[in-house]
Amino acid sequence: MNLATRYLGLPLEHPIVASASPLTSTVDGICALAAAGAAAVVMPSLFEEQIRAEDTAYAMYTEHGSFSQAEAGSYFPAMPEYDSGVAGHLDTLRRAVAAVDIPVIASLNAVTIEGWTNYATRLEQAGAAALELNMYFIPTDPAMSGEDVEARYVEAVHAVKRATKIPVAVKLPPYFSSTGHMARRLVDAGADGLVLFNRFYQPDFDLATLDVKSELTLSSSYEAGPALLWIGMLAGRVRASLAATSGVESVEQVVKYLLVGADVVMTTSALLRHGPSYMTTLVAGLAAWLDQNAHSAVSAIRGRNSMGQLDDAGELLRAQYVRLLTDYVPRQLAA
Repeated sequence: MNLATRYLGLPLEHPIVASASPLTSTVDGICALAAAGAAAVVMPSLFEEQIRAEDTAYAMYTEHGSFSQAEAGSYFPAMPEYDSGVAGHLDTLRRAVAAVDIPVIASLNAVTIEGWTNYATRLEQAGAAALELNMYFIPTDPAMSGEDVEARYVEAVHAVKRATKIPVAVKLPPYFSSTGHMARRLVDAGADGLVLFNRFYQPDFDLATLDVKSELTLSSSYEAGPALLWIGMLAGRVRASLAATSGVESVEQVVKYLLVGADVVMTTSALLRHGPSYMTTLVAGLAAWLDQNAHSAVSAIRGRNSMGQLDDAGELLRAQYVRLLTDYVPRQLAA
């Protein structure tokens, strides 16, 4: 059975990747996932704001009271090895790359072009096999147009590609007026791959305190719909690797994503629920499904259910929408 695939030009033993989570934030966690059979891992995002906050705190504590006494220029010892708030993250990346034989992909979430390029370069130098640009931006200014938002994404990709040599994937949200067109713009800007999709974390209110609260709920298979749709639409129509990263709870979701054209399938929530060893279950399940359905390789099923080659894909989707709403009968009425 041949499970091999390629993602961002990287050869992988199979298409199941451990995406960013607490499990991929430590060398021990990455080693456990590699031992369980992960084809690659994506480390948690390096956030530009966190680096700034750490640098500000470092400056505040080390400079507080400086030269307030004639005898003391500073109350803190010098830290010549301090390398801004990014040092610990880079050290983990270096040690993880040295510890495992699978690609370790770095993730970056910045807010300025300087942040995108500077930290992308540092991650590349630390040994990342590829970069995942985790783009999460909510335009809160009503004066900001959709074109302005898209230009912000494209500019960041252009800048990172000019500053680095390793492959770059873009993890994008599903909320564009024309997702397909945006995908093409990102690929034209240099993106080697697209990760569909970034989750949109929505706030809530605590009715007792009226304070805003945010809770991270692990994803479910129900959330696979948008990524299934758009990977199926983009497969064969963009010159980039396609990664699915929503609702991967079982081997059934893995197979469905491959059928619509995904090059790799990324999972987080399932591994957090069941532990790193669940990766072994997913890989074995994929091999078993292929064998039971008389397929000798992953390549034999990839893209078989893609809609990208259909001339009437839009009409087909609208017909499905109409049929779902008109044919639905509530259980109470059906009884």
